[in-house]
Formats: sequence, structure tokens, C-alpha cells
Amino acid sequence: MADATQARQAAANAGAGVLTLEREAHTLADRLPEILINAQRIAHTVAHGLHGRRRSGPGETFWQFRQFQSSDTLRQIDWRRSASSDHLFVREREWEAAHTVSLWCDLSPSMDFRSHLAPVTKRERALLITLAAAELLVRGGERVSLLGLTPPSASRKATTRMAEAVLAHEGSEAQQATQPPKVTLARFSGAVIVSDFLDPIERTRTHIEALAADGAVGHLIEIVDPAEETLPYDGRTEFLSPDGGQRWVADRVQTLRARYQERIAAHRAEVRELAQRMGWSFLVHHTDHSPTEPLLSLIMRMQGSGADHRWQSQESATAEHLQQPEANR
Repeated sequence: MADATQARQAAANAGAGVLTLEREAHTLADRLPEILINAQRIAHTVAHGLHGRRRSGPGETFWQFRQFQSSDTLRQIDWRRSASSDHLFVREREWEAAHTVSLWCDLSPSMDFRSHLAPVTKRERALLITLAAAELLVRGGERVSLLGLTPPSASRKATTRMAEAVLAHEGSEAQQATQPPKVTLARFSGAVIVSDFLDPIERTRTHIEALAADGAVGHLIEIVDPAEETLPYDGRTEFLSPDGGQRWVADRVQTLRARYQERIAAHRAEVRELAQRMGWSFLVHHTDHSPTEPLLSLIMRMQGSGADHRWQSQESATAEHLQQPEANR
């Protein structure tokens, strides 16, 4: 009798789990078109005035016409184009040496957090930045992939296919993971990892070092809800784990604020040190800020520009905020 009762309970729990995942899938399906449209809009905004990596060189795809120069040979002249002008023109082809950039964003339960200080969840912001970065990279002539979900592609539909892959794998084990897959990326390829990086530093170090084992260049973007950084609560406060399975109550939570902020700052310093040791870049993005800020900094860093001032200034502003007296906040 007890076994039958336990079996029914297990079946009921499994059914409830399936229904929960179904509701989450429908919610994401409702939001994905909007997220994808926003990603493309943001990518268009950031791309204005920036130049991608596409350039002329050996290849089969037409690039552009330019005027004939003394160093060119007669075989390079495009006589049809030249016939309609008083000048001779050479047909240039696009240099087919695009890099592959693998992107991964944390979609685990901890990313579902949103406080009263932010307009969106960390999950939505991470996915938005990932898709927008993919859109920009494809426009710049690069191949992009969603690590563990989609193969490298330079197609203009690559971003849409990434969004479809996220939806198709909603609730899967891969999307419950708080770390990217342990794979070794090809030398000279790139990686963009978007997460809250709240796992113990040992786990993060193991997975990131695996990605960088053969010399891949990467970029870490930490997504933070402002409440996670400042602990802006007072009095008796209840905290729940992302899955709701654990509960903790603090009677006077404000007395924990200074120590909490110290631990957050120390943990972030360890993630930053890991990135610096591997030659990777590191950016902190708050969900109450514009998503164009980290995207612009990311693209400028990937282009090798030293003018990505927001990359440093955001971290400096965060440090200054944490050091301010509580009365000034």
C-alpha cells in the first residue's frame, strides 16, 4: 500500500515538473520573438559607425569594385564594369578567413532572478546580449555558434537558428547547467561566455580553462542584478534558492550588508583574475543598465580597440559604489 502511494506521489511530482517546464517553455516562446527583435535592433544600433572584420582578399564571393592601380595586372580588370565609365575597375573578392566565435549564455534557474531594481531577469538580459553579439559578429563576416547547441555558421539566419535552438532545448539538462560544456576550442577561435558566475571559483576555473586550453581568446560578461550586489533590504527578509527548495530567513538583514558586499567583491576579483591570467577580457553588466553598453564594449574589444572605455569604467563605477558609505546610496 505504501509503495503504491509513493508511486502515485512520484507520478504526481513528475507530472507537476512537466507542467512547470511546459509553462516555462510557453513563456519563453512568447518572449523569444521580442528578445530576438530587440537583439537585432540593438545590434543595428551598435553596428552604426563600426566596421566589421570583412575585407578584400582571396575567395570566391564578390566584395567590391575599385579603380585600377598600376600594381594590378590586366587580367584583374572587370571590362564590363569599366565599359560604363571613363575609368578602369578591378573586381575584388571577399577574404574568406573568418574566425569562429562560440557563444554560451547561462540559462540555469539562478538566472531567473529579478529584483525590484531591475526591469528584466538576468536570463532575459543574458540571452539578449548573446543573440545581439551573434548578430553583430555575423554582420562582420564571422562564423558563430551556440556552444553545445548549434554548429558554426556565417548565415544571416544564424541568430534566428540560435533562438530556435534555445526554445527547442528548453528545460533540458544542458540549459540547467551553470557552466559551459568542457570542450577545447580551436586555436585562434573566440568565445563569449555570459553568466552570473556565482558558482564556486574552482568550478568556473575548470570549465573556462578547458575552453582556453589551445589558446582560444575569450570574453566573460558577468550579468548582475543590482540587488545581488548591494543587498538593499532591511529588517526580516526571507531568501529562497532558485528552485525554491531551500529557505533562509535573516532577522536584521542590513547587519549582513557590509560582509556580504565584501564576499561578492572578493568572488568577482577571483573571476577577474582568472580572465586576466588567460588573457581574456572581463565585463560586469547590471540589468538596470542599457544592454548596448556591454555589447559595444565587447565588439570594440574583439576588434582590438583600446577605446572600449566602458569596459573599465563600469567596473570602476561598481567598485566606487560598493565603497560608498551606506548613507550616500
